[in-house]
Amino acid sequence: MMRLRATISYDGTLFAGYQVQPGERTVQLEIEKVLAKMHKGDIVKITASGRTDARVHATGQVIHFDTPLQIPVEKYQKALNVQLPRDIRVLTVEQVADDFHARYDVSGKRYRYIWDCSAVQSPFRRHYTIEANGIEPNVEAMQRAAGAIIGTHDFSCFCAANTSVVDKVRTVHGLELAWHGQELHMTISGTGFLYNMVRIIAGTLWEVGTGRRDVDSVAQAIVSMDRAIAGKTAPAHGLYLEQVFYE
Repeated sequence: MMRLRATISYDGTLFAGYQVQPGERTVQLEIEKVLAKMHKGDIVKITASGRTDARVHATGQVIHFDTPLQIPVEKYQKALNVQLPRDIRVLTVEQVADDFHARYDVSGKRYRYIWDCSAVQSPFRRHYTIEANGIEPNVEAMQRAAGAIIGTHDFSCFCAANTSVVDKVRTVHGLELAWHGQELHMTISGTGFLYNMVRIIAGTLWEVGTGRRDVDSVAQAIVSMDRAIAGKTAPAHGLYLEQVFYE
């Protein structure tokens, strides 16, 4: 038996999320179906660094699974990709220590959120960026407001109300906003993120950039620890899990 770690990428458009759900098409389900074929019907469970919601994309999700197969590790990538649906790709596969855990060993993650600020959005980007209808936000104001998010805080205001997580203290190492042509990209990295945290941050900063919220209101929301004080949750399809870090 050996433990393998794989880095995967997926287009979240047609998925109900990463995690298996009854009657739904999910990333975990599609990968486990292929692994079951490779293992002659035996169930092989995969563990990911974390879940992603419906329509959220990933360019660097990490999973692990155990296998008794004697297939050379370097052949696993092709063996999986030829059987997986085209909206999931395995980027790398490597053998790791038996005690490696894709979720519990995570030291940090980086996410990306994208708005398309062009006057007419490309029909080919509609599932992968948020249409801003030609609005160009005040990025300098957004970046100043984002300064309050950097550091270690109780991020209750940026957490979905229906979460069961009690400890909402997290550390954000960096948050940057940059233009890529007519697309505005927000990248955020930290030790970990609460449910919907990145999307709520994106929605709140967008309100700052479009003049619907003061710069200082972001710091005030964090101090309040009140979800109602922060902005709206930004749509899912602009979000990407970009990279997972391990020490």
